[in-house]
This record gives sequence, structure tokens and C-alpha cells, in this order.
Amino acid sequence: MVKTVFWFRFPLFILGLLFISCASISTWQAPSDLGDRFDVTIYRDTWGVPHIYGKTDADVAFGLAYAHAEDDLENMEVSLLATRGVLASHQGIKSVPIDFLVKLFKLYETVEEKYETDLSPEVREVCEAYADGINYYIARHPGSGTAGLYPVSGKDIVTGFSLRTTFFFGLDGVIRRLMRNQRPETLASSSDELHLADTFGGIPVGSNGFGVSPERTADGGTFFLSNTHQPWNGPLAWYEAHVKSEEGWQVSGALFPGMPVFGVGHDFNKGWTHTVNKPDLIDVYELVINPRNKDKYRYDGKWLEFEKFKVPITVKLWGPIKWTVRREGLWSIHGPVIRRPFGTFAIRHSNLTDIRAVDQWYRMNKAKNLAQFTEAMEMVAIPSFNTVYADREGNIFYIYNGRFPKRDEAFDWQDYLPGDTSAVVWNEFLPLSEIPQVLNPSSGFVQTCNHTPFMSSGEGDNPDPTLFSPTMGIETHKTNRSLRAQEIFTNNSSMTFDEFLEAKFDLSYSQQSKHVQLIEKLVAKVKSDDPLVNGALKLMGSWDHRMNIDNRQAAVSILTLREFDSYLWRDLDMHPDEELETTVRKSADFLMKHYGRLDVTWGEVQRLVRGKENLPIAGGPDVLRAVYSRGDEKGRQVAVAGDSYILAVRWDKEGNMKSFSGHPFGSAAVDQSSSHFDDQSPLFARQELKPVWLELDEIKSNLERAYRPGEEK
Repeated sequence: MVKTVFWFRFPLFILGLLFISCASISTWQAPSDLGDRFDVTIYRDTWGVPHIYGKTDADVAFGLAYAHAEDDLENMEVSLLATRGVLASHQGIKSVPIDFLVKLFKLYETVEEKYETDLSPEVREVCEAYADGINYYIARHPGSGTAGLYPVSGKDIVTGFSLRTTFFFGLDGVIRRLMRNQRPETLASSSDELHLADTFGGIPVGSNGFGVSPERTADGGTFFLSNTHQPWNGPLAWYEAHVKSEEGWQVSGALFPGMPVFGVGHDFNKGWTHTVNKPDLIDVYELVINPRNKDKYRYDGKWLEFEKFKVPITVKLWGPIKWTVRREGLWSIHGPVIRRPFGTFAIRHSNLTDIRAVDQWYRMNKAKNLAQFTEAMEMVAIPSFNTVYADREGNIFYIYNGRFPKRDEAFDWQDYLPGDTSAVVWNEFLPLSEIPQVLNPSSGFVQTCNHTPFMSSGEGDNPDPTLFSPTMGIETHKTNRSLRAQEIFTNNSSMTFDEFLEAKFDLSYSQQSKHVQLIEKLVAKVKSDDPLVNGALKLMGSWDHRMNIDNRQAAVSILTLREFDSYLWRDLDMHPDEELETTVRKSADFLMKHYGRLDVTWGEVQRLVRGKENLPIAGGPDVLRAVYSRGDEKGRQVAVAGDSYILAVRWDKEGNMKSFSGHPFGSAAVDQSSSHFDDQSPLFARQELKPVWLELDEIKSNLERAYRPGEEK
């Protein structure tokens, strides 16, 4: 999800700085009794999904880590290397910015300082047991791990949360803008521009979350959907699992590599999920530097000295050859500092010194009812993410979650701030009660599809935008998914669960969407003498705005839309007809080259390719059946992201629960020899879900194998 740039230049005398770094054999050995410290059993069902049963929460955290390492050690290590700030030493130049961010923002040092005081003992125990699960896997599988990385600690796990959350609320984007060659005119980004760039840039930051109460269901039940849109491979790909301890931790859901708790999930009582939001949680201060001493800055009439430190970054060049560069690290009273030729800037964000996100997620995992879940949300330690909750009692809850600073409205918080006054340096945050939310609306539904929170429910039930400060930076845009969700839910006052699932897999663009509006403008505006262009325009003009696999107008339409940069989306009329005609011709030429016709079906073009499977897959950018694809050398659009882990839950009017889930590939993330590398792909391509088993007798009736960590065969 993170685009990176290389911020360091190689000097001409680079050869004099090179050193050969041969991978050393790790001398660390796990304690001989490590596996005996935990009472845990892993049950693998017929889909390979691990169900971890243990006496304590720590036991299941240990087993969860071990099972995840069995399936995806590779991406767990990527996360851990990033957490340590040494990813570039293994992946090369592309990872330098991540290492720089980790070290400049002192992520590990902050965890070191606050680990014992700010985290509950229960969470520390879970994080340490999870780390031990990874360590034990390495001990039982010599040669499988990266030398020098082990042992992993609970502090590594917590630091990973601090790093991941910054990417979701856009810290890397702010730093990229500051690292340009010239001073950016503004640091603010239009939410519409951001959304469109993300949805058509290949890897989205989108998701869907729905809750429907008994007021709107045909059988008086409650429906819940978790449908986040993530990459299908890598350290931000979802992993499905189920845990149950005798201390009351039972969740079936999904987590990222290196996470000891579930990011989204459910139990018999409740379900919750997240979607990405983009509130303003980051401020940039332009500092006034002492003309006689570049290491001093003015603050409230005084010259203060920067805290100075070195930021060493080791970069893999080729083979065993690596190079270490040492950059300047600076901190001011505001936070970390970056010097640029056009100024010196300090950066402050909401979670700069808060490490409690893992603690809040753990409490959300263990909440048994709405009151306990709300109490967990009141920590406001998770810095962003819309949140949808539903439960067996019929409650539905939407929160535009964010750790919002209390800011003075006299300043423009969307742009550079004066760095020489304490008037703009905040230390307090808004409580949950002052954040947009909807609880049990009369319309009977809540929805979040990466849009403004002011359309999260039916008419009359949405938060009032006049009640919230503009300093919060709340989005105002609408996505196609949000428009379609509104249309579907408001037009069905007696929804069945089958209709609920149909809504999740909806393939249409709304007539109100920018996608449809742009196609209509394009068809009306472009006049051409080229038969190929006119043939493409005729197909686009007859498109029914659906992304089903047998649709013969979708390919040319969506490929043409993908050619437009985000600025074109804002104003199609600002570009000459010749440029628009060229864009249409480019997509038409592509189809003729690879398929020999313009009216090729969408299923021929867009494919799910995994292991032995090569399947047509419906869906597209910003439809509720979200699929994002990239072109390959054969002209196929290969799906890489979008609908990933899907969870659909139904409580009937008596509170009995059934749930269903889906994954684009399977539980074996990297092992191509495993049957679970691609066993869910046909199901996923058919838009079908598999049952979730939460009872031990159900699991044993659908059992592939059971074992203690270290005793698998």
C-alpha cells in the first residue's frame, strides 16, 4: 500500500564505502522448555484454517503465532524487519524510506520507554507469548529464518502496530511531499483526489462494512459484513484464524502477519470491522532557524536546540554487498524534524507517543457486548479507521474513529503551521463522544465504504456535519460503493440474508458515480474519424455499468477510465478532445493487440491467477465486489487486491449465529506445494463463501489434523 522513493544519493566514492556482509549464522537458541510453557492445540480444518485452543490467552497467542509462521513466515519476517528499521538491508533501495521513518520517528525507542507503563499486563503477556510462538517455530525449523532477526520480543510486536497504523492515516504521503525537490505549495490533499488515485492506482485503501438491524430484515435477525480491501499477497494480506481460550478470548477473524490480536472478526455475541478513513491527524510546522546556528530553532521567543542523533540505514545493493549511510536525525518540541533546501519542518501526528493500539484491539477482541466494546473504543488509541459493530442483541453501531487533536480553529491546520509558537502544539484529544457516530438508527442499517461519515446511515440518522470542527479534516466525498449501498439498503425494507450477500457482491456503478458520469461525458465529447475509436465509444455508450464476467462493454470502458490521471477525473472539460481521443484509442489498441476484438468479455480479460488456477473473476474498481488488477505481459488483468478476507454473519431473532467467510487464495500464503495455496480460489471466483466453524465438535467433524506446536507432521 505504500509507495516509496529513495531519498539518498550515492556519492561518487561509493566503492570506498561498500562492505561485504555475509549472512552470519544466528547463535541464538530457544530455551529447551519453550514449547512446554504453553498449553495449546492447533486444529486445522479441511480448508487449512487454524483453530487454536488453549488454557490462557497467552497460550493461544503462542499457538496463533506458530500456526501463522507455518503458513507465512516470509511476510511475518518482512513485518519484523520493517519494525526493526532494517528492511532495506534485505530488500534494497525501495525499503529505505520505511527504515528512515522507523528510526526518525523513534518508534522502537517509544515502545521501549512506555512498554511497562502504558500497556496492560495482559497485553504484554499476549505479545510476549506471540513472539515466543515465532521463536519456537524457528527453533523447531532450523535454517528457515533470517539470521540476526531472532529472538523476537513482545516489544517488536508492539512496534509493528505503531508502524502499520501510520501508513493507514497517510504519514508516508506527507513525508513524500516534503521530500520533493521543491517546496510543495500545500501539504493538503483533496479527499476526492486521494480516493480516485488509490482506487485506480492498482492497490486500494478501501473496504466495506455493513450492519443491518432487525428493523430492516425479513426474519427479524441481525446481519453483519466485514469486507476489507487489501493486497492479496505480502505483509498487509489478511490471514484467517480462530482462537479460543478458557480466559474468554474467542474470535474467528483475520489479522496481518505479526499481529497477535485480530484486526477484524466475530464471536457468538458480536462482530466488528474497519474501513480506512482519512481524517487530518498530521501537522507540519515550519521552523524558524537561528541564522547563527542551524541547530537551534525559535519557540515562544527563545532559541531551543534540536535533539540530534544519527540515523544509520544499511542498504542491500546486490548479492552480499551492502552499504550503510548515516543520515541526520533531529527532534524538536513538536516532534521529528526534516531539513530541506527550502526550509526546516517538524512533524507531529496523533499517535506519535501512544503505543496502546494493540491494547485497544485486544479489548475489542474480548468484548462480550455493546457496553464492553464501547468501553474499548473509548480508549481512542487506534488512530484512525471507520468501525462498524453488530451483535446478537440487534445493536448496530458506526463510528468515524480517530484520535483527533483538540485544535484552535483560528489556524489553517490543512497547511504549514508556524513552528515558533506553542499555540499550535496540541497535547489533548477529543473523546469518543465528540466523534461522528450512529447507534441503532431508525433506518435499520449502517454502512461504511470509505466515504464521508455524513452518509453512514439512512436519511435523518446521519451525524450532523455542523457539530464537528473543520480542524478534524473529515472527508466529504462519496464513493461508488457508498452510493450503491445507500441505494440497495434504502430500497429494501425487508432484506433476507441471501439479498444481503447479493448486496456484498453487487457489480454495478451507480448512475450518480463519477465512473458513469465520466463515461457519459467521454462518449458525448469525443468526435473521431477513426473507426476503432468510434467502435470503442459505441461500446461504452451501450455499457450497462456492470462488471460481470460475460459483459462485453466493461473491458473497453474500465481500461479507458484507468488511463486517466486523477486530475482528469476532477474536470474532463479542461483537456482537449485530441487528448481524450488518444486515451480511448490506447485502450482500444490494447484490446485489439491482445484479444483481436473490442467486445471481449470482462472474464476473458480479468483473471484470478493462483497456483494451478486461472479463473475469470467479476468485479472492478470501486464496485461493492471490489477487484483491482494489474496487466501482465499476456494482456491479462490479473487480480491483485480488493475483496480479500470476507466475513458475513447472521444472528436470527433468537440470537443464534451462523457465519461464512472467504479468501481469494487459501491459508497457505507462500507454500505452493500445499493444497491450501489455492483451494479457496474457485469458490472466491464464483462469489461463494464457506461456513465458519466455531464449535469444537464442528471443527473435529471437518478436521484435517490436530497437533501441539512443534509436533506437527
